[in-house]
Amino acid sequence: MPTLTQRIQSFLQSPRGRKLVQQGRQQLAKPENQQRLRGLVTKFQNRRRP
Repeated sequence: MPTLTQRIQSFLQSPRGRKLVQQGRQQLAKPENQQRLRGLVTKFQNRRRP
């Protein structure tokens, strides 16, 4: 039985996985999505600090 990591790698190498990765890269290239992501990262970083 393949491990979870092996299953993920297999999926990412499949045509469907490559398509999803490409779509993700296109979304990350958009400035508004980068701003949202930075906001989320900041939010979670601030939660961890006492």
